[in-house]
Amino acid sequence: MLKHVGNRILGLGQGSSVPRGVLPRLYHERVVDHYNNPRNVGSFDKSDPTVGTGLVGAPACGDVMKLQIKVDDESGKITDACFKTFGCGSAIASSSVATEWVKGRQMEEVLSIKNTEIAKHLSLPPVKLHCSMLAEDAIKAAVKDYEAKKAKFSGSTGSASTEKAADA
Repeated sequence: MLKHVGNRILGLGQGSSVPRGVLPRLYHERVVDHYNNPRNVGSFDKSDPTVGTGLVGAPACGDVMKLQIKVDDESGKITDACFKTFGCGSAIASSSVATEWVKGRQMEEVLSIKNTEIAKHLSLPPVKLHCSMLAEDAIKAAVKDYEAKKAKFSGSTGSASTEKAADA
């Protein structure tokens, strides 16, 4: 009985969890699709020199996103991508879309992917734009990490060959 009285006071109908006259906030079907069926979930070995890892987070909302790319050293093309995200449906969907968009593209090309394009594709509301910003930041961080590994690897290889030449 107390439940029925409380519902009447709050303006709730029989069995309804939403007050009358208030529409529930709905996600766009693309967000729901990427949330229910996320693409490319997983992770690569971060010690692999062909893998770049971007780990970004938004302390205000608690979303954390790890996006990894696998790059063909010879062509500079991203051959695979994966992600792990702790966060809301919009963050997971943004990560999923980002991995789909970077696969098969050149590294320079993926740096042009903007959060506004991801947000528009997913029809994110203004309150969820930070999710698409995280995805853009994760892409940039993964590329930066790969480039740093490549420079370190080629730098250490070059010094090793110099030492061998000096020993000969």
